[in-house]
Order: sequence, then C-alpha cells, then structure tokens
Amino acid sequence: MQIESPATSEPDARPASDPKAQRGISALDSTGELLLALVGAGRPLSLRDLAAAAGMPAAKAFPHLVSLLKVGLLSRDETGFFNAGPLGMELGLIALQRMSPVRDAEPEIATLAAESGMSVAMAILGPLGPTVIRFEESVRPQHVSLRVGTVMSLVNTAIGRVFAAHLSEDVLIGLLPQESIRLAGAQPADVMVPHRKDAPSLAADYQGRRTQIREEGVDGAFDAPVPGIGTLAAPVFDHTGSIALVIALIGPTGSFNHSLRGETAQTLLAATRRLSWRFGWIGD
Repeated sequence: MQIESPATSEPDARPASDPKAQRGISALDSTGELLLALVGAGRPLSLRDLAAAAGMPAAKAFPHLVSLLKVGLLSRDETGFFNAGPLGMELGLIALQRMSPVRDAEPEIATLAAESGMSVAMAILGPLGPTVIRFEESVRPQHVSLRVGTVMSLVNTAIGRVFAAHLSEDVLIGLLPQESIRLAGAQPADVMVPHRKDAPSLAADYQGRRTQIREEGVDGAFDAPVPGIGTLAAPVFDHTGSIALVIALIGPTGSFNHSLRGETAQTLLAATRRLSWRFGWIGD
C-alpha cells in the first residue's frame, strides 16, 4: 500500500530526491546544526561553545542536546563537554564499513571532468607505487601517455609526489629503489643519501618539496614528463588521516591556470576535500 504525503495547496514539481522538495521538521534542522557544529570542531565542546558554533543561543540549544543525549547520539562527560555518543559511534562505524573510496569517488571524477573540460586521473598506492586506476578523458583530444595501470614516479610526477608527501619516510625509502619501473622514474641515488648502507635518508631538496606539498595541499607538473601537458594533483584522506587516493586534473599546459592558488587548483582541492570529508577525515 502506498502512503501519500498530506496534500498541499500547490504541488511541488521538484523530484522527491531533492531535500528542498520535502517538508521537514524545523526543530530537527536545528538539531542537525548542533551535530554539524560538533563534527566541524573535531573535539568535545561545552554547551556555550557548541551553541555558539551552531549559531544559536544556549537556551535554545540545550533542549536539543538533552534529546540527543537520551537517544545516545551524544554523550556528556563529567566536565559538561559534549561528544559523540554510543549510537553516534555505531552509525559512524556502519558508514565506515560500507565505505569504498574508489567507488565513491567515481561521481566526483565525472563531475570534475565535465565542469573543468580537462582529463581526470585517480591513483592509489599499489604494490609497485602510485598506480592510475581511473582515467576520465577530456572531450578535447590530448596526447597523454597515461592509461589505467600506469605506475607514476614518486619524484618526477605530480601524482607521485603527492603520495610521497604524505607517506612516512621509511615507507617512501622502501619504495624509491623501484623508481626505474615507473613512468618518468628517477634514479634513487638522486633523492636518497646513503649515510649508512642500512639506513639511507632522503635528500634535502626532495624533503623540502614534500614539505611544500603538504603545506600547499596540491602539487603541479608542467611540460614534464610530457611536453605540452600540465597536471595538478591533490590528496584524498581517509578517516585515519592516511592518504587514500590522489586525484589529478590534466590538460594542455597553456589551457589553464598553473598557480597552486588559482581557480583550477581550488576546484580540485574542493573536490578532494569533499571526498576526504565523506571518507571520515576531519582536518583543516
């Protein structure tokens, strides 16, 4: 039996999937603002601070918080600070169990390619290094020697360097000896300094580049390793703060803004931050 919503004076032509097409409960909207404020803070908050973060008076926030405590979405410690409750944590664990970064990133990649007019690559860290597992080609032909399965240099490609920036030094040192098999691979001796045979370290300029990428949040490669082709790459993090994916925009060097603070880079960063948030990462 189909249950219909109460009739209104004017039918809404918007699809049912559009949240604005359905009448909600305003009190629950306010409750949601409090939950969003707590998640955004990433730490326990007092009543006053939580209400302020949600943009409402403490007197209005308190009854909502009492209800959230009753159902277990929130908890409150002995100092009066609010944090996630047992039900909230159970819901989070269910979401993490069902999460598939590769699958869930597909719609974002398709949207990026359509809106930017550029090719979009997605890479994971495979057994041989940063490996392209998805490549959405631009509607405009590009001479890019990149395909699914390509393993990228950790030194000479933007995709690889973004991975390198967010890997621990010991893991990175373990991967660098395989550089020769990767696209545009470097000589390990160019980036590793063998202070002792059993304990090499990374060269200072390579360490500096890794630090810069972490600070900027994005890396670029222009006219190299492929002449005439530019790449901007940015990381996607999981709930532990570890790098899960790298997504890159690729196009003719002269067709987009190269600046790491430019419009193209910001569009890419917005997409990777949305994905990171979806995968449970809370950070700057």
